[in-house]
Amino acid sequence: MNLEADPNLIVHFAGQYIPLREARIGILTHALHYGTGVFEGIRAYWETAGQELYLMRPHEHFERWKRNCEILRLEVSLPIDELCAITAQLLRRNAIHADAYIRPLAYKCAERIGVSPDNQDAFAVVALPYGEYLRSDQGLHACVSAWRRVEDNAIPARAKICGAYVNSALASDDARRAGFDEAILLNESGHVAEGSTSNIFMVRKGRLITPPVTENVLEGITRSAIMELAERELGMRVAERPIDRSELYLADELFLTGTAVGVAPVVRVDHRAVGDAALGPIAGQLRHLYFEAAHGRLRNYRKWLVPVYKPEADSGRGTNRLEQANAA
Repeated sequence: MNLEADPNLIVHFAGQYIPLREARIGILTHALHYGTGVFEGIRAYWETAGQELYLMRPHEHFERWKRNCEILRLEVSLPIDELCAITAQLLRRNAIHADAYIRPLAYKCAERIGVSPDNQDAFAVVALPYGEYLRSDQGLHACVSAWRRVEDNAIPARAKICGAYVNSALASDDARRAGFDEAILLNESGHVAEGSTSNIFMVRKGRLITPPVTENVLEGITRSAIMELAERELGMRVAERPIDRSELYLADELFLTGTAVGVAPVVRVDHRAVGDAALGPIAGQLRHLYFEAAHGRLRNYRKWLVPVYKPEADSGRGTNRLEQANAA
């Protein structure tokens, strides 16, 4: 999904709330030339019945972001609760009453030539209305990309390092130019890694399978949510093991998971039907459960959510601290 942001959107930049049109960096900024940044993606879901916007697992996302920043020696000094408060404040200031996407970005901000980074760090947070990333109601037609997923000893795929996403851009662009909806990347061992921007799950002979995080995949938060839902709600243990390319052609079901995509079924791979070439029963159940949880309709998973407009109505983790930070 391509979406031009409103230049009047309020963002958090250089420690201030300012319009997007005023949030600018110089053309010599280190991260622009060398990819020395780490971003995060967080979703918020609008629940019409309760007139509430729910942030989905923001604490876990900010924790992952700060941890991954350490790989590039980037420092984000604010505590996680304050980052959550900034995010909720942005959503309120922009009066967002729809599904939204939040993009925190930390980056090396020195304006100079030279690949070696220094200790000049900055960060920004943007929150904007955002619908479907991949239109997947009819299922996706994917291809196995000729590009391989980056290796951990080259650029760690487990972290959202800006420069690493050239790998995703190349694979995604080739797939779309060839008429596919999405790309599936293999790692250098020839095993299935993930989609261009999402983790992958396979159902085969009644078992739910996904590559382990040691196969050069993102340590996905939506991935972990799906694994928890599968075990607790469907009684299915997820097997984490390598997946061969040819298994994609023999799978009963395939689906992608991620913050942006949610749960997106893959119904064809390399012009071969997956199962019945339709949304499978397990993917369908997990997709339903995930979005029910994300919209606050499953009480057992309210722990994942932080309400934006009526925090006092929720007893989820961090709510009181979030309110205190907002009031400060």
